[in-house]
Amino acid sequence: MKVLVVGGTGALGGHAALHLAAQGHDVTITGRGSAAPEGTPLTKLGFMQGDYVAGDFTPDRLEGFDWVVFAAGNDPRHVPQGEDFAAWLHKANHVALPAFFAAAREAGVARAVQLGSFYPQAAPELVAGNVYIQSRLAACEGARAEGAPGFDVVSVNAPFMVGTVPGLPSAIFDPYVQWAKGNIPIPFFAPTGGTNFMSFRSLSEAIEGALLRGEPGAAYLVGDENLTFQQYFQLFFDAVGSDVVLEARDEELPLLPDIAIPQGRGNTISYEPDAGETALLGYRRGDVAAAVAEIAKQFG
Repeated sequence: MKVLVVGGTGALGGHAALHLAAQGHDVTITGRGSAAPEGTPLTKLGFMQGDYVAGDFTPDRLEGFDWVVFAAGNDPRHVPQGEDFAAWLHKANHVALPAFFAAAREAGVARAVQLGSFYPQAAPELVAGNVYIQSRLAACEGARAEGAPGFDVVSVNAPFMVGTVPGLPSAIFDPYVQWAKGNIPIPFFAPTGGTNFMSFRSLSEAIEGALLRGEPGAAYLVGDENLTFQQYFQLFFDAVGSDVVLEARDEELPLLPDIAIPQGRGNTISYEPDAGETALLGYRRGDVAAAVAEIAKQFG
């Protein structure tokens, strides 16, 4: 199939693009920059420059693609400096994202996957008080609402993600590795609480499964392992060969600030993905430790 991965220059979209290319698909990635990131295998894929928030992906530009993977939904990291937080997320996720899917339908795309966030399904009680989570729910619902006969839209809603794309820098995982190696002067502890984690590899398999077998209009809550934050960060110390044993503290960790824990420090989001849906999408489980080991190797 001819596949377009929107946000394919980023980590999750890039991993999905490489996975689909490895299955023999003809993959093109998009990004706001002028080219795929140098020093990564993403440079071997087709590239289309564009910003969905700016409305760059008109039907004529999307024409000819069989499948679309949308991995560019905005989160707090994407809000430009000086922009109103809530207004930007509304523009990006409530308005521009469904408009992209409408353009894809008009272009004749057959199937599309919207990569979303797990919070609205795994912790619906958080929706009312969180503008970001509200915007991701709107993206999930808005994208699927654009589906029509001949244009199948499926959402794959993922938890905390863990993984790497060869050669691609990471402002998240590189510091984790350096901290575990003792190169960053931050005390060795993890905040209390926890959540569900999933590897890039498992997610890419789930995205492929959604393209191949997903029910039109479905929103799949995917995930792998429920871990405390202490258990999660301990994986990084173990992966670099450290003998440090982390303690859990009810204290903010600079590498995972409280703003990045919507359920609140000390609280846990825990769930088991539906077994039937997991089988349908065909993604592996038990892959988080292996993903951390790959991260440690890349950034160590």
